[in-house]
Amino acid sequence: MTIGNFSPVGNNGQRRGKRILEEEAPLLPSEQEETGEFDEFNGASFAGAVFNLSTTIVGAGIMSLPATMKVLGLVPGILLIIFFAFLTEASIDMLTRFSRAGNTVSYGGVMGDAFGRTGKVLIQLCIIVNNVGSLIVYMIIIGDVLSGTSSGGNHHFGVLEGWFGQHWWTGRFFILLVSMLAVFAPLACFKRVDSLRFTSALSVTLAVVFVVITAGIAIVKLLAGSIAMPKLFPDIPDLASVWNFFTVVPVIVTAYICHYNVHPIENELEDPSQIKPVVRTSLALCSTVYLTTSFFGFLLFGEATLDDVLANFDSNLGIPYSSVLNDAVRVSYAVHLMLVFPMIFHALRLNVDGLLFPSARPLSSDNRRFAIVTAVLLSVVFLAANFIPSIWDAFQFTGATAAVCIGFIFPAAITLRDPHGIATKWDKIVAVFMIGLAVLSNVIAIYSDAYALFNESKASTQS
Repeated sequence: MTIGNFSPVGNNGQRRGKRILEEEAPLLPSEQEETGEFDEFNGASFAGAVFNLSTTIVGAGIMSLPATMKVLGLVPGILLIIFFAFLTEASIDMLTRFSRAGNTVSYGGVMGDAFGRTGKVLIQLCIIVNNVGSLIVYMIIIGDVLSGTSSGGNHHFGVLEGWFGQHWWTGRFFILLVSMLAVFAPLACFKRVDSLRFTSALSVTLAVVFVVITAGIAIVKLLAGSIAMPKLFPDIPDLASVWNFFTVVPVIVTAYICHYNVHPIENELEDPSQIKPVVRTSLALCSTVYLTTSFFGFLLFGEATLDDVLANFDSNLGIPYSSVLNDAVRVSYAVHLMLVFPMIFHALRLNVDGLLFPSARPLSSDNRRFAIVTAVLLSVVFLAANFIPSIWDAFQFTGATAAVCIGFIFPAAITLRDPHGIATKWDKIVAVFMIGLAVLSNVIAIYSDAYALFNESKASTQS
């Protein structure tokens, strides 16, 4: 049976890759498109797209940024955050330009256009590794924040344990099970990214709440004279300090990774030409959140700033209602991660399905396959977070590699390959710089993680 042929329409203001009916085309496409959207939905708003992309960017990494200020100092730290925002915009621009040139509608499609089936599978695997690791880490953090965690023989009470005491229903397994059934599973059932715009807006709002609380506490203590102004530049007394400077760079390098959700968001926009201002607005919003979090977090805790600044909110802040503010910060952060979860999961599901069923009909049009893939992935993440907590260590290595590949190495490689002859000399210079910086960052991240694990293992053996 045949209906009209599908061919792209390039009119400005219409959706890139929008199909019109022509004669003698098969009813079903011969190969699945990873976006999973063949229903031609294109009613997403600019604001919804900004919130969805911003939620993809602002995940758990926000809590590590104040510690980078402690090592780098405020001036270099702030400059690096701004610099990588611009570099991320450049890498996303590379993706979208080559996507339009090749008439592709997904990251996998762009890689396939440049490097064939191998490139397509490679990016799918990287997104799967990165997103599975992120989701497991999010669940572990949520469990730690709400139900507590034990390390080194000491138990750190979670928010719910602090409120109600230790019971079976304040334990990690039950809390994560309720979170899975009440939050993660319902939100994971949405087939379109745009359906998550309201939860994404709330997620970004909660990140801003954290910034406002931190800034308020820091300003109050600064006016009271109980904290000093933070250092502006790093202290470099020896070569070891220079190494410490490099170890924090990977945190900033991976802070803006969102490339795997750019195409799904663009495909649903009412006007796909808005994707560039959507990206710029999202990066500006997230940069503002990052800069204020870094500045006020470091201002508040100074040299006592921990690698995860959330841990600093376990102690007395030295102001009235300290415990209430601590709980507000921790709960808002846990809920923020719950709402980031479905955005990361959406891209994970599309890429798993695209890898396993490359020739099947689109996932959004097959309810049975959609339900099975969703249930299996949610189960894997839930079981790993509950019963394999050491998996965090493994994802420190694989996650760092996958993230820099997604964010910088692959967009740069596509530009250097230049399958459509549209790359400028400046594009290729930037691409070479991206690859060099990403490789350096990844090597440093892997070495520092391995060194930390070795020291931790050595210390536990001696004790």
